[in-house]
Amino acid sequence: MAANTWGELFRVTTFGESHGAAIGAVVDGCPPGLALSAAAIQPFLDRRRPGLNRFTTARQETDQVEILSGVFDGKTTGTPIALVIHNTDQRSHDYDDIKDKFRPGHADYTYAHKYGIRDYRGGGRASARETAMRVAAGAVAQLYLAQLGIQFRAGVVQIGSFNTAPEHPQFNWQHVYDDPLYCPDPEMSAAAQTLLKQLLKDGDSIGARVRLEIQGVPVGLGEPIFDRFEAELAHALMSINAVKAVSIGDGFAVAAQRGSEHRDTLTPHGFTTNHAGGVLGGITTGQSIIAEVAFKPTSSIRIDGQTIDIHGQATTIATRGRHDPCVGIRGVPVVEAMAALVVMDLWLRHRAQNADVTAAFPLIER
Repeated sequence: MAANTWGELFRVTTFGESHGAAIGAVVDGCPPGLALSAAAIQPFLDRRRPGLNRFTTARQETDQVEILSGVFDGKTTGTPIALVIHNTDQRSHDYDDIKDKFRPGHADYTYAHKYGIRDYRGGGRASARETAMRVAAGAVAQLYLAQLGIQFRAGVVQIGSFNTAPEHPQFNWQHVYDDPLYCPDPEMSAAAQTLLKQLLKDGDSIGARVRLEIQGVPVGLGEPIFDRFEAELAHALMSINAVKAVSIGDGFAVAAQRGSEHRDTLTPHGFTTNHAGGVLGGITTGQSIIAEVAFKPTSSIRIDGQTIDIHGQATTIATRGRHDPCVGIRGVPVVEAMAALVVMDLWLRHRAQNADVTAAFPLIER
């Protein structure tokens, strides 16, 4: 299996399966001298781990990360950082009755055709369990970028028909950290929780939309052609399990906008608006980066559905394991992590190529 690595200068390779002995990641390209410990990474993982509350999978994994290399005397050495999390609560027998069936909405069918073999235990490599290592690697990037004043925040802004936006009166980013759904709007969260409780009884699931904001990004990250900042960000976010759409700035709303409305005019004191989402010509403007991510409903549900087995025969299937009724909730820290990997890699690339560039005119205020 190829393509298990992300990045050019800040490179992350993940390994492991949902029901294997462990999952892990190797982070290469982190500059030396960053204060780093397992304890510093753990809070990021705690936001993604299973069993957080009744609205996430009941699988009980503490997701305790270990650092195997790349750190000495509490600081990064510039050598590869190896991270590992041991799986402790696998229940592979939950999948015994469906091992010969293809689960609708999963990678079972495509994996079997592509590789001629598949790990049916929780989806193997295709499981969202793999994203724990993205969060661990992303934590390294976020800790480094925090020194530069770059901060990441994300929250659930839609579950089913319930939604919110920054202009809503109850919207407050600080609420995300105390909310079981990682929602910035307590009114939306309360309504969505009622829906999720009913879905848990029904054995069904629902989709979600996550809003991402990156603050403090300097002007100049990204390349104007193939490695545009928004292209790299969309690629990273689309690589997350269950993500089906990514928008930057005003996203799909631009189709109804006029040029006079969409363009972000400039003044000596900064941009007047941010419809572009902090990127122009593939290069960051110094404004906040704005993106939204749509997660599909979890495909592992208890409701019977039609499928075929490995012999091509028609059959029915219902998944009885432990699964999230809304995968977008635990997707929030994964979105932040992947965004951090993008910014870290592009920041290092910009530094390597343009460290000595001096603008012929002053930067406008942010």
